Amino acid sequence: MMFGSPRAIAASLLLGLTLAPVQATAEPAPIEARPAAGATVGKAASGTAETLPMLNSLGHAAAWRSYKARFVTDQGRVVDTANGRISHSESQGYGLLLAVAAGDRDTFQRIWNWTRANLMVRDDALLAWRWEPDKRPAVADMNDATDGDILVAWALVEAGEGWADEGYRLAARRIAVDVARRTVLFRTEGPPLLLPAMSGFSAEDRPDGPVINLSYWIFPAFPRLAAVAPEFDWDRLGATGRDLVLRARFGEAKLPTEWISMRGGQPQPASGFPPHFSYNAVRLPLYLAMAGIGERRYYEPLLALWSEPDPAGLPIIDTESGSVAGRMAEPGYAIIPALAACAVTGAPLPAGLQDPAADENYYPATLHLLALTAANMRYRPCLGR
Repeated sequence: MMFGSPRAIAASLLLGLTLAPVQATAEPAPIEARPAAGATVGKAASGTAETLPMLNSLGHAAAWRSYKARFVTDQGRVVDTANGRISHSESQGYGLLLAVAAGDRDTFQRIWNWTRANLMVRDDALLAWRWEPDKRPAVADMNDATDGDILVAWALVEAGEGWADEGYRLAARRIAVDVARRTVLFRTEGPPLLLPAMSGFSAEDRPDGPVINLSYWIFPAFPRLAAVAPEFDWDRLGATGRDLVLRARFGEAKLPTEWISMRGGQPQPASGFPPHFSYNAVRLPLYLAMAGIGERRYYEPLLALWSEPDPAGLPIIDTESGSVAGRMAEPGYAIIPALAACAVTGAPLPAGLQDPAADENYYPATLHLLALTAANMRYRPCLGR
């Protein structure tokens, strides 16, 4: 069975939830002063490595041309080919990031124009999460998706610095401020928590709330968001996520589930969701590696899970029973274990993974290019360079 993106899978499981609005906040203050281009490049927040600019970091022009031809329309919509050809804030954010990594400003602007016109339709700076081509209105659910918001804001920071464009930076700030104000629980007692959306996951919305998704902690983005919204403690938010990577380990395999209840402060698999390590959580090692986090303890259960490559694809693990509940069979997923091993041990990426397949769907193709970007930015010896 072919699966869509994590965002679409989550939506199908959340149908029927009562979504409570979050109280609106005032408009963010403007940026008072803009650092010189590249000023945030250097030592990042504690626990992460040096912050590196993403512009021109992909290093694979042919792979980007193929990706654009398959997934980016002339209008700038990034198409989820395994999920009814919808688009969502996640796909637009990934498309923007990859356009920066490829140094393709024209495509970046095209994707950004479509995103602004079609997803930035809320009464705040966050994005409506889903756009369906065969529905009118195409946006039927006005809830956001925090990972998509963060991806778009991060890409705008990279573009603003890489191409010295203040407009991109201002747009990034507006989104980052509303992510922090509306989806992050900055608490006086206890660590901050990143909600997957503004509505549907808090303690007011769910008996087991707040519910989180660890793959929404996009670790390499937080130091970049701090450059445009420094009044929020992104360092502390990242540290919380790294701590939860170590604590949210369930079952014999000690793997995180996709959806995690934080009621009472102790992570547990969230109710109403399969207790699976699957398409969401597979992004965790990608984001850790992109942030330059190479300590083995963060990857240990994953390295054990992937110690013996299986041609059938990466296993989806039921953490409750320990059984294999399915497979992520498309070839792009295979680069994630290779990147994790590279980040921890310096193991070379297999030569066959350095050229993405031409026939895989949007999501594994996207992860493949992001992993190649990470390798080219931080782990060039793993590419034989």
